[in-house]
Amino acid sequence: NIKLIALHQHNEKIIVNKILAFLADGKSVALITDAGTPAVSDPGAILVQQAREHEFTVIPIPGANAAICALSAAGITNPHFLFYGFLPTKSGLRQRELTALASLPYTLIFYEAPHRILESLSDMATILGGHRQLTIARELTKLFETIHNCRLDEATGWISDGDHRHKGEFVLLVSGRQTQEKTEISDQSQQVLQILMAELPLKQAVKLTAEISGDNKNTLYQLALSIKKQP
Repeated sequence: NIKLIALHQHNEKIIVNKILAFLADGKSVALITDAGTPAVSDPGAILVQQAREHEFTVIPIPGANAAICALSAAGITNPHFLFYGFLPTKSGLRQRELTALASLPYTLIFYEAPHRILESLSDMATILGGHRQLTIARELTKLFETIHNCRLDEATGWISDGDHRHKGEFVLLVSGRQTQEKTEISDQSQQVLQILMAELPLKQAVKLTAEISGDNKNTLYQLALSIKKQP
């Protein structure tokens, strides 16, 4: 008889021992998901790790992967990419992660849920720079599959313009930092930024400084964060 056992993020550590006992008893276990690939932005990594540590054979079977599916249809010529998965749900933590990724020259691939899509895209435009190219892939392999290319600063408007564009599971592919992007900020721009930061919220100060100086908004934002941390 085939027995089905639910394994998810809330019970994986508990279920692992049960499955290891099955394996020790000579039984075969298949790890499957209802969508995607196990252990890739889905539960399963802990089970696989423990199975290998106990010297059980783990055999992978190629299957569905939304990140690779979206990448193959995006028309992105950069041969290098970084798959991140889901960003943190809280804006502050999300912005911190994006700041750490901002200088990478690789295509960045994210997953996002429909109820956070607009907030995440807004943070991406602020931190990474609205000029970056974005591919939005939603409902892949389904009836209402959509793959749309635009600039990051155009993304929230495009989604808001459609009745159903905010629905479904999203894959977001963001172009990496170009080597020719300006990364140095003049002393005058730093002075303007500090003056504005004393009177305005950080994001607004960065936005106005970028408009005045023409400097890269993401570089200014990172500078503003470092200034804010100073005693």
